[in-house]
Amino acid sequence: MARRWIAGLLALPALAAPAVTALAVTASAVAAPASAGDFPSLRGGRFSDVRVDVRPLVALGAGAQAEALRADLTAALRSRFAARLGGRGPSLVVLVRGFSLRPYAGGNNSGRSGFGGGSQNDYLDGEALLVARDGAILGRHPQLTATPSSFGGAWYDPQSERRRVTAIADIYADWLVRNLPVD
Repeated sequence: MARRWIAGLLALPALAAPAVTALAVTASAVAAPASAGDFPSLRGGRFSDVRVDVRPLVALGAGAQAEALRADLTAALRSRFAARLGGRGPSLVVLVRGFSLRPYAGGNNSGRSGFGGGSQNDYLDGEALLVARDGAILGRHPQLTATPSSFGGAWYDPQSERRRVTAIADIYADWLVRNLPVD
């Protein structure tokens, strides 16, 4: 199961490229690893806007779940970056490349004696892009967030899956605000 998820994640940019804009194509075309050091400081400036791009997920058929993630992640980012928004600077765009909610039926399959085995985690893989007004990408910061599938509450609750989407969006935003340069 994990191999299929990883294979799908690695194939995502190639499958989604025809359906995404030049921004997403440019972001996925560069294979060089990036770190928070590749994301320049605004030197006291502010982001002009925060946006979330889920088109790669929509192109793969995620539809309503991708749109729910977009709404939750946008709200979480606007909240966490509120003090750094409203300027004339570049935009902060989070390109979501992968999203996985694992089937969750409670418990933890951690293998014999708690060593090894699989776990039931949800994953959100994205890349924060610092985008100039002319569309040039000034900086990038990839980030993968994993949260326990149990964060949505009881698995049998009809709202559990929706809460899991909100939880992973909140945690992704929390880590992103910590990892990007402040000054």
